[in-house]
Amino acid sequence: MNDVTMPHLPDGFAEPWQAQIFAVTVALNEEGYFTWSEWADVFSSCLAAAKQGLARDLNGTDDYFSCWEEALKQIVKDKNIVPGTMWDDAMEKWRSAYLVTPHGQPVHYPSEQD
Repeated sequence: MNDVTMPHLPDGFAEPWQAQIFAVTVALNEEGYFTWSEWADVFSSCLAAAKQGLARDLNGTDDYFSCWEEALKQIVKDKNIVPGTMWDDAMEKWRSAYLVTPHGQPVHYPSEQD
């Protein structure tokens, strides 16, 4: 890591997407796109925003990683890591593919030829 030690996480993740989004964040940090302190600032802001209005604590799994996802999206856009509308376009393709995928089946992200 660049400037701050990684936090200790549990031995496993509840869902594969949680591990994947964590790995993407670490890889972007290691490639120098942002420091861990920058990441922590954005992530903590997202956590604080999510906590507002809740009558409970964050559960540490889906809501925690939903904040993680939102923070990653924010820092990627703020630092222009992904140019223009590429992020939103990719998310829309994913959403469209997800909506037409039968329950329990893997989602296939459309290729450029699709």
